[in-house]
Parts: sequence; C-alpha cells; structure tokens
Amino acid sequence: MSKQRTSRARNRRTWRGIASVAAGVVLVGGGFVAANAATTTGSSQKSAAGAHFPVSKKATGTKAVVSAANAFLNTLDADQQAEVLLDLTEANATAWSNLPCGSSCRPGIELGSLTDTQLAAAQQLLKVATGTGKGSGYDQITQIIKADDVLASVQATSSAGTGPAPSDTASSTASADPSASDSASADPSSSATDAPTGAPPSGGTGGGGSFGYGSGLYYMAFLGTPSADGTWQLHFGGHHLAVDLTYKKGKVAGASPFFLGVEPTSWTADDGTTYTPLEEQRNGLLALTGSLSTEQLAAAKLSATYNDVLLGPGEDGQFPETKEGIKVSELSPKQKQLVLKAIRPWVANVDDATAKQLMKTYERELNETYVAYSGGTALDTQGDYVRIDGPGVWVEFVCQNGLVIQGKVHYHTVYRDHTRDYGSEFSFS
Repeated sequence: MSKQRTSRARNRRTWRGIASVAAGVVLVGGGFVAANAATTTGSSQKSAAGAHFPVSKKATGTKAVVSAANAFLNTLDADQQAEVLLDLTEANATAWSNLPCGSSCRPGIELGSLTDTQLAAAQQLLKVATGTGKGSGYDQITQIIKADDVLASVQATSSAGTGPAPSDTASSTASADPSASDSASADPSSSATDAPTGAPPSGGTGGGGSFGYGSGLYYMAFLGTPSADGTWQLHFGGHHLAVDLTYKKGKVAGASPFFLGVEPTSWTADDGTTYTPLEEQRNGLLALTGSLSTEQLAAAKLSATYNDVLLGPGEDGQFPETKEGIKVSELSPKQKQLVLKAIRPWVANVDDATAKQLMKTYERELNETYVAYSGGTALDTQGDYVRIDGPGVWVEFVCQNGLVIQGKVHYHTVYRDHTRDYGSEFSFS
C-alpha cells in the first residue's frame, strides 16, 4: 500500500452499523461512552488493471464462499488485490494475535481503508462463510468487532489514559506441579497479554500497525486463491478476533484456530440494545460445570492456574501431552449432552452444514474427551478457567482483569482442533 493510500485510509471506514451503535453507549456496570468518530462514504475504486474473478449468484456451499470472495476481489483495484491475495504459508496462516497490533501482526487489507462498496462485499463474504445462529457465527463476529469501537470510545474519553501498565494486566502467574506439562508450568499469559511491554495501546481507531482499537483495524486475506476445488484459507481478524477457515477440494478442512475475546463483556447501546458477545460460550460452560458434583469437581480441578488461554497465538500444536480433568465417559447422559452443548457455540463460527458435521465428529469422540477447570467455575474473576479437551476438539475460556475498563473482567477464549487446525496443512512440534 502506498504512503498516500495509507494516509487516506486511516480512520476512514468502520464496520457498517457499528459506529452508530457504539456512539453513546452505556457499559453494563460502567459509565457513559462518548460518540465514536463519524464515517464517510465512497465508491469502489476498481481499476482496469485489477484482475476479474468469476461470480455465481446460484452457488451454494463452498462455491458460494468462493463466489462471495471473488465478488469482494472484483471491488478492489490491482494494488488492493495484491494485499488480499497471499500465499498459503505457515508464516501467513499463523500470523494472528489477540493484540491490538494492526498490520504488524496480521496479513491482509485493512477494513478501515475500504470504501462502502468494498466493505459491504467483505461483510457479505463473512456472512456466507460463517454460521447463521443468533449469538454465534456472523452475529457473534460483528458483536466482537463492535466491542472494539466501544473500547476506542472509552479510551478516547477516559481520564485513565492508555490504561494500566503491562505488568498490571497479568498480576497473577501460572503455577503447576512438576508433573504438569511444560507449557502449562509457565505463565500462559506471558506471550499473549493485551498490552505488550513498551507498546501500550493508543487511543482511537489507529491505523496500519498502531496499537489502537476500532472496527477499522481488522484485516482480511485470502491465503491461496479462492477455489471450489483447490486449497486456500479465509483469514480474517483484528484485536480479540481470529477467524481461520481452510478450504480443500470443495469442503471446509478446518474451522480453527478461532480466537475470541471481549472487553467490555457486555454493554448497552444508545438504542437500548444490550450486547453480550460471549454469552453463549459462557452460559454453556456454566451449565456444564454447574452440573458437576463435589466429587466430579474435585476430579476436574487443574493444579495449574491460568491468566490466559494456553493455546493462543504463537502456540500452534502445543497441546499438553496428557489430558487432565474428568473424563466425559464418567459423566451422566445429561451431563454428556451439556458437554456437547458447551462445545457447539465455538464450532458454529463456520457455516451451518460444516458445523453440524464437526459436532457429529466430536459426539463420536465424546467419551474420550475431558473437562477441566482452574480457579473458580463462576467465570467472573481473573483466573477462572475452563477447558474441554478431546481427541479433536480443544476449547478454552479464561477471565482476565480489564485493561481499558478497569475493575471488570474481560474474556479470552480459543477453539482449536488437534488434527484440523489450518486444515491440517502444517505440522507443529
């Protein structure tokens, strides 16, 4: 991207419908938030030099995703297409983060640089590629992005400035007995806190590689060329969101890693709408752990404590060698159904048909799956942590202290698959 375009792009676009929603919101349990920056309108800047990609209005399944991807590419000029179309390499695929670090840790084109037409095409692609359920899939993704505009507004008007120092965001360290895995014995938050040492987030929506918050600081890339019979990945994310959908031979070969986080955990917009982006995940885990007896809770308790998810960014393939917690085969039939219900909201990030197939796989593997927790099970205090670990599925949910909104927790969670991450394209030691 040229310097001229970068300058023009900054703070130009926010996610359609988000700027108005984030303007004048009331945080649940918090204070008033000032209006977010106004957006402008524009038209597609598709140039004759940009390649044309075929679009089908009657396509279904993966073909529909490819068609929507091509429709988005057709709104872009040649330089923009070059930002989006990248090689499917391990370096590109694993370049995602829970940090508000913009393009310095993510490939792809910045949403804030897009025109209204281009942004609408990008949103349509995400709608086609992800789940249709309320509170999951595309609906959840949009809520996570909205939270970043709330954070930008809070930070811009807060007398607290840039928030606490990095050392304040992870005040309790992880500890484990000598028999625990090496990855669990270290502080899981040490490489994935929300404020990297020496680079605290800046206010506003920022741009490029700045440490800022806002819906414009999300990035979309296609790793490999979208194809109904080839191998490629839809790579999308920003602060507190990483969507990695890998397609191979006309099917979704992997719907993970899928990282979600949210701060604030809930807020009410000026139109009276209350948003709770991770409510489905949290409620499912609360129902599951709430069903466990005293003896079952003792069996599920982990010896280590956690400030963050264990398999966050940069921890690809680092699953513990030994599964811990209570084995699902020891649970009652009703509790087993609660395990499946708890897993479902994470899997629903992908299209409904693929999610259904993945859930069938995880149901077959259910008796070999484990449930574990650390801290408390109320999921309302820093260090409260729940894990579901099966032959395939891996889900983590953890509470951290708020960074921008102090005195409140915020959530981090990740969905991975032992064999299907990145469509099984890469091997991790």
